[in-house]
Amino acid sequence: MPPLQDLLELAARVGYGARGFVYLSVGLLVLFATLGLVGDTVGIRGALEWLSKRPLGRLWMLMIGLGLTAFVMWRVLQSVFDADHEGTSRDGLMTRAGQLTSGLAYTGLAFAAFVLFAGPRAEDPSEGVVESRERAAMLLDLPFGRWLLIAAGLTLFGIGVANVVKAWREDFSEYLDCSVRMCRRVTPMARIGHVARGLAYLPLAGLVTLAGWNARAAEVTSFGAALERVEQWTAGAWIIGFIALGFVAFGLFAFIEARFRRIRPPRDIKHLP
Repeated sequence: MPPLQDLLELAARVGYGARGFVYLSVGLLVLFATLGLVGDTVGIRGALEWLSKRPLGRLWMLMIGLGLTAFVMWRVLQSVFDADHEGTSRDGLMTRAGQLTSGLAYTGLAFAAFVLFAGPRAEDPSEGVVESRERAAMLLDLPFGRWLLIAAGLTLFGIGVANVVKAWREDFSEYLDCSVRMCRRVTPMARIGHVARGLAYLPLAGLVTLAGWNARAAEVTSFGAALERVEQWTAGAWIIGFIALGFVAFGLFAFIEARFRRIRPPRDIKHLP
């Protein structure tokens, strides 16, 4: 059996590849929807549902689910075991907290992929909106529920802004093991991708915050439906087109990471249980 360190590195690379495939798929579907080639704009979960209904869809869901599970495992190694050697400074702990949050988000996506592998659901474009409103209603029923929903919206807003800030401040070549020339060529994809991810969060963040302020769960919508509203603005199609291309860029950079990222599993994990 290969050493555990090699297995962990392989799992991390597979995970980055799975993340790249998901974002590339979402970006292309949003772009095709903007051009009127497919149905309504979809979010990440909507893209998984769309893929699950294509030929070999269940096989795709199994592979994506396993790949994202591997990525979640790598996020745990990064955040809990400090695989990237970020340390315990304030910035290091913030980075590791972000990695843990990312791991939790991808856990939900991996679970969704496995659910679709078990059997694609009947297509219902409004289902995501209904689920979002049900969760908002549950929050509003809690003590201080209005403020909890506002906090959820502000959290989404903070995630969006953090992605945009990261696009300009982060040295994305730091973790890549490639030539200076190649790193200079590929890192703009990461910057564009993070800006697009950040902008994509803002419409939903605004709607959730307003829903909390007005204490009306009916004002909450899904990620994809929020982008559809943006598409109705003046120049909205251009905004959605940029977000779609940014998602494609983010997915392509994830493939670059799958190949060239420096994967350094923690040294204290040496043996299988």
